[in-house]
Amino acid sequence: MMLFPPDTFPRIIVKIGSALLVDAEGGVRRAWLEGIAADIAARARAGQQVAVVSSGAIALGARRLGLAKGGRASLEDAQAAAATGQIALGHTWAEVLGGEGLTAAQILVTLDDLEDRRRYLNASATLGRLLQLGVVPVINENDSVATAEIRFGDNDRLAARVAQAAGAQGVVLLSDIDGLYDRNPAQPGARHIARIERIDAKIAAMADTGSASGMGSGGMVSKIEAARIAGGAGVALAITSGRIERPLSTDARHTIFVPVKRARARKAWLAGRLTAKGVIAVDAGAVKALVEGRSLLAAGASGVTGRFARGDVVTIEGPDGAVARGLAEYDAAEVARLLGRRSEEHEAILGYAPRAALIHRNHMALL
Repeated sequence: MMLFPPDTFPRIIVKIGSALLVDAEGGVRRAWLEGIAADIAARARAGQQVAVVSSGAIALGARRLGLAKGGRASLEDAQAAAATGQIALGHTWAEVLGGEGLTAAQILVTLDDLEDRRRYLNASATLGRLLQLGVVPVINENDSVATAEIRFGDNDRLAARVAQAAGAQGVVLLSDIDGLYDRNPAQPGARHIARIERIDAKIAAMADTGSASGMGSGGMVSKIEAARIAGGAGVALAITSGRIERPLSTDARHTIFVPVKRARARKAWLAGRLTAKGVIAVDAGAVKALVEGRSLLAAGASGVTGRFARGDVVTIEGPDGAVARGLAEYDAAEVARLLGRRSEEHEAILGYAPRAALIHRNHMALL
């Protein structure tokens, strides 16, 4: 059975890593990519809209520029390689998709483009219109300008965020491995896991951080994080092998992460963010209240870190780790003054009528 068939998944995102698209010498695996284009065309004829998140710019550029270590010896090398390779990558996609009668479009994004709400909505509108027009958007991180502070760092999480922005129902991560195993698959007795209903600490512990090719930047940890982001927006995510011909039309072994109930768009955006301006620490009682759907009150807050203003996104952390993200109703200095204090004390502390909560439940998403 085809993974994410068109009749039940009208819009999907396909992520392709560097190790699949580029060979060991730094050239494009043209025949394999033409097979991907044929698969996309078949899905398009069946009524499915497909966007591609494609790695490969740095690897392609490094070959053309003769850079050591695949262009990753320094940030400057990586940026130069990305700028050079992105032209080749976009041209290749336009050719192979054009050979199937499809039009390609290129979208380059940085982390900030999807973390800033207004820019996120702009990207969403562009993606939606391109897909409606029957175009295949080819998306990549803009590595020519991205630095460690403003980059995704892997295209797995980028694909999940793009799925949110595009309103997709499924994400396919084509990888050099056919899914999640209960331990490193190189180890004897490793067991493949076909379906995951919930990402918990046990599932997270199964991840291996390595990238088998040494060419890409994502391992299983990034794929599980991508599944968490996608699942929070009600998007299914599958990890399957791209080491076969025509992987989008072949019934092959894979791992599928079943999404939770689809969240409202704003809350899905909050939950899927990769950055926050600060952290508010809370006690176990506050965690229980948040899980029950209540707002975060100062009485349950025990600490604050970071510099943030009212309206900035902050993470709420309980004794066992991150619990939620939300929009702060106060700046960091005010939160520090209110920690552990009851609501009736707030006016005397602040000198003005307080707001209902540190973070209101309507502006909060559980993780």
